[in-house]
Amino acid sequence: MIIKIPPQVNTALEILSAKGFDAYVVGGAVRDAIMGLEPDDFDITTSALPQETAKAFEGCRIIETGIKHGTVTVIVDDMPIEITTYRIDKDYKDNRHPESVEFTDNINLDLARRDFTVNAIAYNPKAGFVDPYGGLDDIKDEIIRCVGDPDTRFNEDGLRILRALRFAAQKQFKIDETTAISIHKNRQLLDNISKERIYAELIKMLPGVTKDFLLEYSDVIFQIIPELKKEKGCKQNNPYHIYDVWEHTSVTVENATPDPEIRLAMLLHDIGKPVCKTTDENGTDHFYGHEKVSAEIAEQVLINLKVSNATRQRVKTLVELHGFIPHIISKKTYRKYIGTYGADLVKDLFDVRYADICGQNPVYLQERIEQNKQGLDIVNELTEKENCFTINNLAVGGKDLIREGIEASPRMGQILSTLFDEVISDKLKNEKSALINRAKELNINGNSKNS
Repeated sequence: MIIKIPPQVNTALEILSAKGFDAYVVGGAVRDAIMGLEPDDFDITTSALPQETAKAFEGCRIIETGIKHGTVTVIVDDMPIEITTYRIDKDYKDNRHPESVEFTDNINLDLARRDFTVNAIAYNPKAGFVDPYGGLDDIKDEIIRCVGDPDTRFNEDGLRILRALRFAAQKQFKIDETTAISIHKNRQLLDNISKERIYAELIKMLPGVTKDFLLEYSDVIFQIIPELKKEKGCKQNNPYHIYDVWEHTSVTVENATPDPEIRLAMLLHDIGKPVCKTTDENGTDHFYGHEKVSAEIAEQVLINLKVSNATRQRVKTLVELHGFIPHIISKKTYRKYIGTYGADLVKDLFDVRYADICGQNPVYLQERIEQNKQGLDIVNELTEKENCFTINNLAVGGKDLIREGIEASPRMGQILSTLFDEVISDKLKNEKSALINRAKELNINGNSKNS
């Protein structure tokens, strides 16, 4: 098998080879190229020591910020390439980073320190593949497996637990049984990992997860978002549900559009249900007000995960509004939604609603899908044909009313508010002449009441 590498990378390999050093492309780029994917970047591993690498590329721009751990970044024809000396990582005292590294001239020892077999393959166009741990077979068999002992790999770097789940979800691979057992056993190591790194893996993982995946690794998910744990076993004894809250959540995430933030909203959309649960005299469970409570809990979860303000606001809003009933909402209300939240987010709500109903009693599925479509059709019609969703979209403003003799005053604000309400209620057209005539009428009526 021959994999395609950029000419700049090939040039770097040839420069190192000409100086008498071994050099290979390694890691994710090799894995993705074997799978027929376009790698994001290419890393090189070499027998050259860092100073020898720097000397080999005299005349090129060199960045030595990673030289302590053996990495030199070389700019070849405007392309940055990280070139790292074969190394052995020494003690990991923080479950994340090695205390020190030891350079070696043995590539197999370098590959031995890597996380998963699929990432422990090296490639050189002339020498071919170096694959001492069976990564090629695991790619073929679609398996994520730790290099060597999984407990050792995860204790070296706890984030590898989420990386294993992320790779499995993204590539639709299975996780090797021994590796999976170790993931469950060592999940508490994630407590030592920064929230930013946890979120970075989670948000990449979510677009590929399935219901079965979330149920199998629920203990890991609960480790990073403990507020979700109460969902497991929380029954929903009512005609519209057949799953407990966590099973329902897992189904909704699987059925959501692969937009990572919408999937994140589905993961959190019912997080407040266990808090709100009540059971009536007939044994039927209710979750009154759970949307608002879920939004409040979700916001705190997102703050803890150091999520950006924009993502936090989008997800919180989707969670808070997810219980809307699309086919009975008036055009006026949809116009207000669009004006308040924007057309894109309102359309996202229909994706959220679709995912939510997929996790409910299938008896009502087709009926509710059609109701969802009815509501989305209304929103699409409004956004295609209209543009008046806020008071600022009115065809007249304060200056227009002043020219018509209406004084700038609180009364003018009331008039503009009334005009807007009548426009979005389909009582008045958003046309300048109609709005001015109606404003004069409102002004006269207001003055007569005050006199």
